[in-house]
Amino acid sequence: MKSLRVLLWLLVAILAGALGWVTYEVSNRGQAQPVASDGPFGVPFTLTSGSGATVTREAFMGKPTLLFFGFTHCPEVCPTTLFEMNGWLHQADPQGGKLQAFFVSVDPERDTPEVLGRYVANVSDRVTGLSGKPADVMEMVKGFRVYARKVPVDPAQPNGDYTMDHTASVFLLDATGRFRGTIAYGENPETAVQKLKNLAAG
Repeated sequence: MKSLRVLLWLLVAILAGALGWVTYEVSNRGQAQPVASDGPFGVPFTLTSGSGATVTREAFMGKPTLLFFGFTHCPEVCPTTLFEMNGWLHQADPQGGKLQAFFVSVDPERDTPEVLGRYVANVSDRVTGLSGKPADVMEMVKGFRVYARKVPVDPAQPNGDYTMDHTASVFLLDATGRFRGTIAYGENPETAVQKLKNLAAG
């Protein structure tokens, strides 16, 4: 009888551990994870802005950077974040000389540089849209440790219309391109602005 009780307690402990792991995975999906960065964050890349300019990782050097990954067909998270980023930037850096920001598409099949450039420009004069060849974009997305996955709108038609499940946080990089934290989706605006002021101050 005693052995049975011990066995039952062991099973409860194992189930509790498994449940905790699943809860952790679900709660962290779509959120950028803190990354130790001894050098420039991410990987080298070559993408294109809405104006047709070539942009590489060197663009993230010399000035602190906000970096967001999204897509133009996004129904809520991306337009909301883009709008909020614009507001944070105007509050934390009114003159626009201390901070820069980029919106990288996770859906390059639909978001050409021109399409993304128009989308971003309709909301903000402080954010630069980046896209390019699908293979180049997705290599950059993976190299910056961003979660992005195509999800069919209708599971019965996997090759039909789709949306994108993706990391919803804004990455913060310092003037040397090193990872310095994130701003989570839905974060308190005052907290977000203070993070940007701290980032700009070095």
